[in-house]
Amino acid sequence: MTNDKNHNQEELSDEHKSEANTFEETKQKMHHNFLSRAKEASITRRIVVVAIIVFMILIGFGGKFAYDYITDGLSPVDASSTETIEVTIPLGSSSSTIANLLEESGVINNDLMYRIYIKVNNVTDFQAGDYTLSPSMTLDEVSTALQSGRIVEEAKYFVTIPEGRTIEEIAELLSNKANIDTEAFLELMTDETYIESLIKKYPSILSETILDEDIRYPLEGYLFAATYPMYEDTPAMETIIEQMLDKTEDVLLTYFAEIDELEAFTIHEIFTFSSLVEREARNEEERKMIAGVFYNRLAEGMRLETDPTVLYALGAHKDRVLFSDLETDSPYNTYQVYGLPIGPIANFGESSLEAVINPSETNYLYFVAADGEIYYSETFEEHRRKANEYLNRDI
Repeated sequence: MTNDKNHNQEELSDEHKSEANTFEETKQKMHHNFLSRAKEASITRRIVVVAIIVFMILIGFGGKFAYDYITDGLSPVDASSTETIEVTIPLGSSSSTIANLLEESGVINNDLMYRIYIKVNNVTDFQAGDYTLSPSMTLDEVSTALQSGRIVEEAKYFVTIPEGRTIEEIAELLSNKANIDTEAFLELMTDETYIESLIKKYPSILSETILDEDIRYPLEGYLFAATYPMYEDTPAMETIIEQMLDKTEDVLLTYFAEIDELEAFTIHEIFTFSSLVEREARNEEERKMIAGVFYNRLAEGMRLETDPTVLYALGAHKDRVLFSDLETDSPYNTYQVYGLPIGPIANFGESSLEAVINPSETNYLYFVAADGEIYYSETFEEHRRKANEYLNRDI
């Protein structure tokens, strides 16, 4: 929203005003509920995290079935078994890949429950190697065993995916750093069959929503910003993508209880919101403040009118967004649509996610970014004056 043009806001038709009022009531309720909750979930809510994720998968199947599903997933396959099973954990395996291998080998009952288990219990440092395991082992025993292996090879190199990057930018980066073919990567990013397989594999973060035909890339915003080890000169694209989704899932699991309390937002909407904050702000303080401004605008039934969504809708980088650009017809353009855009416009860092979950409380409804500073305003008149002063143009 570097230079949002609120002259459109002043010219809403009566019909649009009615829609805005309805939207306002809904968002005000959401805003009140959001700001009144506790800022941090306690350790005792770990079980709630598990229940929430399982509920997302089993909704409609009934409480008893969900309880049995959780209990079975956390129990040994066969506590009385004397069978031994040889399992090989390849170098560079993600937690998701390891869980899948263990379930397929018959060592654990449920790969999803195991991934949840290792996350909430902070189990890390799995080692590549050959293991002799048993269906009688508890999840704790399996995890301890998998930490005893010996790494026979170090990562050949590391690739850092920065915050605020689009799928197309990530493709270019992987081309330069990991010998990945850009066109092949982008083609995979629009392969519906492949995306559907990922939705089944990562039900806690991915949903059918991302298959909307108006979404440019289904995984836009879902490939987490982090540094990833590469164990081959040219790693498989699927391996890299699953590494990124594993990281996204690991980070999100920490916040599931708090996200559930937001009620008004789905995971997809949380990711979308976080991407907007990421693209507008530069540090933690700005992210929390801008998130607060966006919440206020939503509560007031105002369009978000943030310039990064215009640039994403245009599909091109520009140093300055023109008035004509604001008319771009796109479900991503927040000068044209109310509420959040149809999907994320980039990936984001954990601090942007935290800002959306715990924004600053503020009365600001506008901001102007100029000369490395952000100037906030409570009224449109004040906002217009600051735009004239710091940007040297009327809005």
